[in-house]
Amino acid sequence: MKFEDLKLTYGYPLQLQVNNSAGQPERFSCRLIGCMPGRSILLSVPRASGKLLRFRAGQKMVVRMMVDNGIGLFASVVETQTAEPYPILHVSYPEQVSFKGIRGATRVNVDLPIQVKNLSVINEEVMKGTIADISISGARMELLEPVGEIGDKIRISARVTILNMVRELMVDAIIRSRLERSTQEADKNLPAVYGVEFTEEDEEKRLLLCAYVFGQIVDEQQLTPA
Repeated sequence: MKFEDLKLTYGYPLQLQVNNSAGQPERFSCRLIGCMPGRSILLSVPRASGKLLRFRAGQKMVVRMMVDNGIGLFASVVETQTAEPYPILHVSYPEQVSFKGIRGATRVNVDLPIQVKNLSVINEEVMKGTIADISISGARMELLEPVGEIGDKIRISARVTILNMVRELMVDAIIRSRLERSTQEADKNLPAVYGVEFTEEDEEKRLLLCAYVFGQIVDEQQLTPA
């Protein structure tokens, strides 16, 4: 796929991955400002702790973006960074953009602390645990105590981070299965493992859920610059 085939609008959110001085990947958010097809792409300069980052000419990076029902990414090189009339990062124009489709059932491993309340019983008790893997349609929960039976309606609450922004996520779901514990889960003394299906009808909550899941899938797609 060619970059121009994506037909991205100006201001479109992108994510840059670079390696720090220790060789560890770091990711920063920016936006598309413009491009000169076949020559260069102009991006806003990311900030960290409120300050503009500095990139050096020749620095290698990977650029990621959410497009339609998947993730686009390409390797690029910093050409220059300008400050006038406003900060712009100039990076090389990619020959090709790789694309990975995301199906609704695509799951990603996470370790997200959650609180769960059973809506099908008259009980105000809230159980604690974690989500071990998640998709936009469901998840696997690992709880410290049993929370209900198959078919029960539950409400899951968690604090999620999306592009360095922390939000409260609260979604309704139905318990679809009680899973056998793996050796790892048994070692963690997790007595209750469930498969759940999300049934949330509120559009804003579903949008937040999708943003979190897709963000986790993006983070899992590792591509180290050559």
